[in-house]
Amino acid sequence: MKNIIIYSNFLNLNELHIFHSNLQKFSFVKWKIFGGYEFAERQIVAFIPDAFCLYREEDQIPFPIATLEIKPCNLKFSDPLTHRDYLGAVLNLGIDRSQIGDILVEEGRALLFCRQSIKELICQELCRVRHTVVSTKEVIEEKIDIPLKKEEIQGSVSSVRLDAVIAQAFPGSRSSLTAMIEAGKVFVNGKMITSNGYHLKEKDIISVRGMGRFQYMGEISRTKKGRILISLEKYS
Repeated sequence: MKNIIIYSNFLNLNELHIFHSNLQKFSFVKWKIFGGYEFAERQIVAFIPDAFCLYREEDQIPFPIATLEIKPCNLKFSDPLTHRDYLGAVLNLGIDRSQIGDILVEEGRALLFCRQSIKELICQELCRVRHTVVSTKEVIEEKIDIPLKKEEIQGSVSSVRLDAVIAQAFPGSRSSLTAMIEAGKVFVNGKMITSNGYHLKEKDIISVRGMGRFQYMGEISRTKKGRILISLEKYS
């Protein structure tokens, strides 16, 4: 057992926060986290034995994740399907949510990330989403076209405090966004942050429950009055 990688199930944002908050307990263990694609929100943690690292580079650590493509059999007569529709159809097969990662939806298809152990079940049994007949198949990693659109946003802030930067990414009053931070709905690199004054670092990934995700790309310039021009990449 000492030479076997141990994998968690897919962890949601709250579970990832608990993991990151207890890293000191895993200081003697090598680990890696991945969700099937870069910037995945739901991710699996791999606990890696020392012996395994002797003959594998870190970026070669395998993860038991399959990528499934779900497509309407007849797009012309398909319902407009949402993330909730796809997720509900999969869960109705009796599959636990922890076995399912992100679901990325675009017009005409969805990509679903799941544990390898349940891919055959989903491919065989998932034939309908709402009233739409669908086909489900595994796609090879090299051929995956991730439907993750990026929108570049630039804005001016007085500092790179979390509340100020979030206000650049999402609509809403500063007070309402501040309330979301205090309510534990904002995560930075998978860790819950409840302090409005938390200062972001370049390349931090910020997830706001119910609103979306973006990456803080860093500072572009400063004005003579001390304002900071920043760049963000917002995902949709």
